Amino acid sequence: MARADGGEGGRLVLTAPWWRDAVIYQIYPRSFADGDGDGTGDLAGVRSRLGYLRDLGVDALWFTPWYASPLADGGYDVADYRTIDPAFGSLADAEALIHEAREVGIRTIVDIVPNHVSDQHAWFQQALAASPGSPERERFWFRPGRGEHGEQQPTDWVSSFGGDTWTRTIDADGAPGEWYLHLFSPEQPDLNWDAADVRREHEDVLRFWFDRGVAGIRIDSAAFLVKDAALPPLPVQAAPGEHPHMDRDDLHDIYRSWRAIADSYDEPRVLVGEVWLDDPQRFAAYLRPDEMHSAFNFDFMTRPWDGSQLRGSIERTLREHAPVGAPATWVLSNHDVTRPVTRYGRTDSGFAFDRKRFGTPTDLALGTRRARAAALLTAALPGALYIYQGDELGLPEVELPPHVLQDPMHFRSGGVDPGRDGCRVPLPWSGAAAPYGFGTAPGAETWMPQPAGWGALTVEAQLADPGSMLSLYRNALAIRRRTPGFHTDGLEWLDHGPGVIAFRRGTHLVSITNLGAPIALPPHREVLLSSAPVDDGALPTDSTAWLVV
Repeated sequence: MARADGGEGGRLVLTAPWWRDAVIYQIYPRSFADGDGDGTGDLAGVRSRLGYLRDLGVDALWFTPWYASPLADGGYDVADYRTIDPAFGSLADAEALIHEAREVGIRTIVDIVPNHVSDQHAWFQQALAASPGSPERERFWFRPGRGEHGEQQPTDWVSSFGGDTWTRTIDADGAPGEWYLHLFSPEQPDLNWDAADVRREHEDVLRFWFDRGVAGIRIDSAAFLVKDAALPPLPVQAAPGEHPHMDRDDLHDIYRSWRAIADSYDEPRVLVGEVWLDDPQRFAAYLRPDEMHSAFNFDFMTRPWDGSQLRGSIERTLREHAPVGAPATWVLSNHDVTRPVTRYGRTDSGFAFDRKRFGTPTDLALGTRRARAAALLTAALPGALYIYQGDELGLPEVELPPHVLQDPMHFRSGGVDPGRDGCRVPLPWSGAAAPYGFGTAPGAETWMPQPAGWGALTVEAQLADPGSMLSLYRNALAIRRRTPGFHTDGLEWLDHGPGVIAFRRGTHLVSITNLGAPIALPPHREVLLSSAPVDDGALPTDSTAWLVV
């Protein structure tokens, strides 16, 4: 399917499929907008703000899990894929949202979490009630423990959240029983993808949502599904495809079957993978023409504010995608990562989960200036652009008091990691005090507290300020949509010295990002947009300009 866009002279020009250069906005439902006043964001809140999203200029919405869940891990512990969590609304609300969004030109992408389910999922409850070796337990990884009395865990694998990966069950008679595997939290038991009904169930879930008009799925922890049934110890360095529980070759058969389902629709659906892999060839394998359409680019998101590192990441990303013809994706943050205005204002402006600590100082003015420049840099790159809700407002990471934190990463770190809740605080829409127009009824508290001092960051305040972060994003996305140079493949690097990232898109469009001392802009006919004022033809430090040359 091709997108139809206005070309020169008003001609209709057929371009690449919509997802290749789409602007996709990530919605964390609990924190976007509250439609029923109970303090938790919901689908009614999103429906009420579709005009905002249309005017922002996005092509699609990606929803983190909105399914029934105990919320032990922010919804990534799914109890029922065919039911919307009551905190967010109903299946009818989801169907209405998908339809209404499409009416204003916005598609919907939903999260699928195939590695694990909630410990409250019907399958896992059946498995706990069943005996060892039963078909119910074969859907998961139940194993006897090591040691004389089975008191030792079956493996010494380490959780992605830190800590152990096995939890022991208790038999009906009260005696210790088998252990079950969870690569994340104990509330998220891993599924066994060697079981045929696990594969059938997920294929049915895809059809369930595709039949309701969902345009695509984002696949959580996409490289984790398949395990070595022998459960060997972790090697010091695994050979490609031989890690016991990550990036195993059998994964690709799963995604080929999913791609066949996605391609069977009159409007083919899209598969987007969350694939954290350092090996470029192993990464690209997921993007072959019969597997996923695209995958998240985490390398760029985690790099520090350094010209050589950012350019190196861009070059690496384009190089990885080129052999399979897949579009790159660009993102500055998501629901797991420290927000850009905070991160870019720190001495260590990169990101790694194991470096997060309470009390890390940041210069928000510096971080905001850099985040504005980064927003234009990423929007100018070839491929799809992802925006995490609130980044278009320049929201900072909120350092929350420990007693309100809910993220298992905080608790499994022994309390030294502030976790991910600081980027999940409800958005400010209007007014000078909490709940800032979020929709929560007077006297009710939002599910996560909003800080004082966010009045200037509300949508209402920023729409009235042509120099705001929101105005910058709206202008950038409008220019990106209507400018042919942004819809071409690839880029041409331009040399403007150290600390400068400059490239040409198409024939006449140049993006230039200055991370060093002020520099003179190259000859140009027009400045389309800049992240900071351009005085006397000089581009300031930590700023980006888009030029017509």
